[in-house]
Amino acid sequence: MDGSAAQGGLFEQAALQLPDAELSYQPDWLDRATADDWLQRLVEQTPWQQPEVVLFGRQLPVPRLVAWYGDSDARYRYSGMTHQPLPWTPLLAEIRQRLIDSLGQPLNGVLLNYYRDGQDSMGWHSDDERELGAEPLVASLSLGGERRFDLRRKGGTRIEHSLQLAHGSLLVMGGQTQHHWQHQVAKTRKPCAPRLNLTFRLIRTPL
Repeated sequence: MDGSAAQGGLFEQAALQLPDAELSYQPDWLDRATADDWLQRLVEQTPWQQPEVVLFGRQLPVPRLVAWYGDSDARYRYSGMTHQPLPWTPLLAEIRQRLIDSLGQPLNGVLLNYYRDGQDSMGWHSDDERELGAEPLVASLSLGGERRFDLRRKGGTRIEHSLQLAHGSLLVMGGQTQHHWQHQVAKTRKPCAPRLNLTFRLIRTPL
């Protein structure tokens, strides 16, 4: 099976019907035991960082912990910062290969976001950086506590669709999704367990 057929099959099996978007969601992509094991190992082994961004003239720490891994040339610029990739660990290389086998698409970098509690968050944005190419592919693996994932039209303010991202679930965004939609993981006052999110990407135009 070629790559386009594999990805097309995935989108057909678990597609979310949003206009101008290619989205698929598999709530049980991983079995529970594997998801538990990966979560524990990744949280313990990752050299977490909390970079600062300038917001309204003030330097503020991002509200989560992050790490960027990838091929040696997979530098990635977002939020005004250029991230040099850490080399793949055996576990992350294993996860990447499983995703490549599932999607039939190459992936050369992964951004890890660790949401320690409900006050850790990700604001509205699109993954539309130049180095991701004309049709960015983002494969998002969620481990740990469930958090709500919101989507809205670019230029709009109304949440059009929401998902509860489950432990061991896989959300894949492709096609024109990033050109027409924004997404967020909002803060919440509800009690929630820590969540680890791994977003695998293909850096098409290295910096």
